[in-house]
Amino acid sequence: MAHTSRGHPYVGSVAAILAILTAPLVRAQAPSGPYPSSPPSYPRPAAPPLQTGGLTPPPSSPAPANPGENETYRQLNRAEREDAGRGLEFVWLAVESGYEYLSLDGLHASKLVDASVIDSSGSSLLLGAGAGVRLIFLTLGARFRLARQSAWDLWTLNAEVALHLPLGTLEPSFSLSAGYASLGSFEAHNAPAGFELERIDITGFDARLGAALDWYLNPLLSLGIQSQVELLVLSRSGAAQPAVATSAPELGELYASDGSGVGVGVSVTAVAGLHF
Repeated sequence: MAHTSRGHPYVGSVAAILAILTAPLVRAQAPSGPYPSSPPSYPRPAAPPLQTGGLTPPPSSPAPANPGENETYRQLNRAEREDAGRGLEFVWLAVESGYEYLSLDGLHASKLVDASVIDSSGSSLLLGAGAGVRLIFLTLGARFRLARQSAWDLWTLNAEVALHLPLGTLEPSFSLSAGYASLGSFEAHNAPAGFELERIDITGFDARLGAALDWYLNPLLSLGIQSQVELLVLSRSGAAQPAVATSAPELGELYASDGSGVGVGVSVTAVAGLHF
């Protein structure tokens, strides 16, 4: 019994030494904290759908190349439709036919023609055609006219500007034109033998002031009526005088010298126009 009691102290010493030696290994294997070193990764939530409650956003459209220019065009087109019920017009064509009364020297006469041989005034058939461009309320263009009187033909080629006032399908306008005038194709009465009418050369300046009313059947076609007053400033060169028989020396004296005249005319025509 005494031997057994003496062996217990050695057993306790051995156990204490083992505990001291195994303590660092236990601490090295134990986790450093209650949570892992990095948080777990979770998938990102999906984006909410654009279609919600049965509504779908409108499809996107590319921006215009020049927003300012397109907006200006839309405003002009809208204003034109509101004013006249038509779209924008850029080019116009017109033909006309009617009546004109002309007096070649009604305001001033200085040996332009001899009324005893060639009528200096009279009524005539008037034909004309014109074309040009339109800038909102203004039109610019050129107009050719031919007045065929029994004693002569008068043709004019004028530059023209007009102001238009759209009133739905009706459109009143006011025009001003000026240009070149030429008188020819003379027919004489009681002329002496050998009188050469084709050698008479009369040219000059023409100006017209007019008013018109057009009715647009559709944006492309219009019918109208036009009235104008006309001013003619004409001259004749004595160097191109016609040959005159010796039995009419007074005609030879008149046509051997220069002549001039200031005339006036009034016309009424029906007009048909195309608009683009």
